[in-house]
Amino acid sequence: MASGGDGAEASGGRRVLVVGGGIAGLGAAQRLCRHPAAQHLRVLEATACAGGRIRSERRFGGVVEVGAHWIHGPSQGNPVFQLAAEYGLLGEKELSKENQLVETGGHVGLPSVCCTSSGARVSLELVAEMASLFYGLIDQTREFLHATETPVPSVGEYLKKEISQQVTGWTENEETRKLKLAILNTFFHVECCLSGTHSMDLVALAPFGEYTVLPGLDCTFSGGYQELTNCIMASLPKDVMIFNRPVKTIHWNGSFREGTFPGETFPVLVECEDGSRLPAHHVIVTVPLGFLKEQQNTFFDPPLPAEKAEAIRKIGFGTNNKIFLEFEEPFWEPDCQLIQVVWEDTSPLQDTAPSMQDAWFKKLIGFLVLPPFGRSVHVLCGFIAGLESEFMETLSDEEVLLSLTQVLRRVTGNPQLPAPKSVLRSCWHSAPYTRGSYSYVAVGSTGDDIDLLAQPLPVDDSSTQLQILFAGEATHRTFYSTTHGALLSGWREADRLIGLWDLQSQQPRPRL
Repeated sequence: MASGGDGAEASGGRRVLVVGGGIAGLGAAQRLCRHPAAQHLRVLEATACAGGRIRSERRFGGVVEVGAHWIHGPSQGNPVFQLAAEYGLLGEKELSKENQLVETGGHVGLPSVCCTSSGARVSLELVAEMASLFYGLIDQTREFLHATETPVPSVGEYLKKEISQQVTGWTENEETRKLKLAILNTFFHVECCLSGTHSMDLVALAPFGEYTVLPGLDCTFSGGYQELTNCIMASLPKDVMIFNRPVKTIHWNGSFREGTFPGETFPVLVECEDGSRLPAHHVIVTVPLGFLKEQQNTFFDPPLPAEKAEAIRKIGFGTNNKIFLEFEEPFWEPDCQLIQVVWEDTSPLQDTAPSMQDAWFKKLIGFLVLPPFGRSVHVLCGFIAGLESEFMETLSDEEVLLSLTQVLRRVTGNPQLPAPKSVLRSCWHSAPYTRGSYSYVAVGSTGDDIDLLAQPLPVDDSSTQLQILFAGEATHRTFYSTTHGALLSGWREADRLIGLWDLQSQQPRPRL
């Protein structure tokens, strides 16, 4: 007796659904479209546009990145860089050999200016000294990757233990020692933004070194990151993308019949929020981990195997947001690129939990100066991670503007500093189909959990193979949290399917 799969082949290819139109889903779709078996391919995107956590918006007379900002490690080993170059989206400087060879170690560059919360300028030598100490310790954390045991469970605890030992050898006066700790506190907050976490105490120490930093000086897209996802989307057949189609439940391991395909059975049925039901042989799930954490109990029927469900619970997923402030006149120097803010009387060695209402903005690491959009359009981009970032999302634009105007008046020492003209911010935690920014390996989890999340279903080979496949940044063991990790994961799952189809096409057909 022929299986339902053979009937599908006879009637012209496999029905594949990709859930999520971010770069992982688009990458998978682009790869699959080139294969003759994938004649029935659809990408179901919950929102009105593709790109997912890549989101460029036309504002302030230019383009700003509400989502992904940089190509991290723009060099030959980075598929996002290669694709962007192929599509002609990068400038000469970004494409230069010099740019590709820079080794940043994954660390953020030093600020152009550093100000304290009382308006004092901090010497850049002191900032560089603390950066050297902090990033030296971050580099040391990577050495625990193959250790049999770690001294403490988290990156944060390790950093604090080492710093508290260093402090005993500091010989400066009390004021300088306190300032050095406050500067280090800002670097902890920077690292929270990079890791997409509330606290480095939540980030597991042993697997931390598994994250791989590619060479190259991080670069941006002059026309917006979304140009890349738009180019990928433009290469797809016109009816592949379906927008505003959130998925409610993926029914799998079944034998589903649909009136539109008489005589055929499908192992998977995707039920959408609007009531539509789409049968498929294969579904590639590329939704963010934050969404899976919140919805996994109702999103899969039958429920996911216990160990996959556990992996979803264990892997970390946090929030990193941006706040853009528009000014008519810049209060910073023309060559200024990054303004760092140091909150006095803070220290990574003290656990303080001040009320969010009065202190959320103290998690802000400072402001990136965006290239000017015009003669009277000057924009700063602030970064803030963690629970404070999530609290910020609950405030109105007016409240955020007021708080940050007060902050800037304090750090510049100018109580008359004009308020910003306007504010724009990301709210990734509130976004219903995202629920945060990106993943990290949390205390209690390891890279094995990422691999577990990436495993297709069903796990056993006895039933119909590769019904549900998983892609997205949180499924890439060494490049989690990045756009290149997401793209590679989409390609990986497309290749997995193509491998199966090619194998099946070589096998003799069972006789009826």
